[in-house]
Amino acid sequence: MRKTIAIGESVLDTMFRDDKPVCSFVGGRIANAAASLGMAGIPVEMVSECCNDHVGDIIVDFLKNHNVGTASVDRYTDGSSAVSMIFYSKDGDKKLINYFNYPDDHFDVVWPRIDEDDVILFGSFYSIDPDMRERFYELIKYAHERKAVLVYLLGCQHGIGCRITKVMPGILENLEMADIVIATQGDLNAIFPGETADQAFKNHIEFYCSNFLHIGEDSCITVYHRRGEKTFFDGCRGQIDKNPLGWQSGLASGIIYALFANGILHDAIDSVDAAVMDGIINEALEFAVNASASMDVNCIDSGFALEKAEKLKHGPEENINSEP
Repeated sequence: MRKTIAIGESVLDTMFRDDKPVCSFVGGRIANAAASLGMAGIPVEMVSECCNDHVGDIIVDFLKNHNVGTASVDRYTDGSSAVSMIFYSKDGDKKLINYFNYPDDHFDVVWPRIDEDDVILFGSFYSIDPDMRERFYELIKYAHERKAVLVYLLGCQHGIGCRITKVMPGILENLEMADIVIATQGDLNAIFPGETADQAFKNHIEFYCSNFLHIGEDSCITVYHRRGEKTFFDGCRGQIDKNPLGWQSGLASGIIYALFANGILHDAIDSVDAAVMDGIINEALEFAVNASASMDVNCIDSGFALEKAEKLKHGPEENINSEP
């Protein structure tokens, strides 16, 4: 059975307002996208790691409760699970502090089975961390060779400082493996300073991957494809400011859901016609808006998930994978 494999951080976020804790939730765009996909009826497996501690238990329970497989989540004993503190001031300014203590030999995960046309979601700092890069690259290279569909969330986790020149080789290798690249303007600013989305695509991304989705600061999506570009709006301008983690994770899960719902396989990715591409992006925006509706929940709600799971049971529509 076709499935999604999500590779990313397992972290627990705690939100503070005026230095007082408000709520805690499992963070990470990829973990929350996996949760949305599991709820929507897509078979999904998480490849990650967290300590065999109470925080790790919370993270793993969250994944299991959202129908995400955890057989490839390594529970190490040396160190502690990653946590993030998100501080909001009265003026709305945001400060993020990350705490993590991984063992020296981390990312010692059991590789899941990868079959042709499976979808691999990966990215953020987890995909370029020098301490785990060699093992990580082996996994995505193997997935690429198996003709899986690789969806790359370009960027670094905010709050983790890294020298872009040091990790740029890993970023370029990831772009080379990717079939679809998704990035926010903030991601581009950090990696390709001073460049617009159009410049970043033409100067860096297009050489490796011809399918690029840019998330603008006003909740718009610009799709760069082999036929040109087109911009979409989510209908809720400013929603991304309310809950950027939920919005971005929802968008990523919506893209993958649409690939499954439309029966789009690896060999059809580059030949999807304009009408189908419009449907994919509109589906993804529905996921993004729903997943960001609350400040303390970063995946889709149960009612929306049930509706999408029911739609999925009917199978892909006929003859819409690619141009004639």
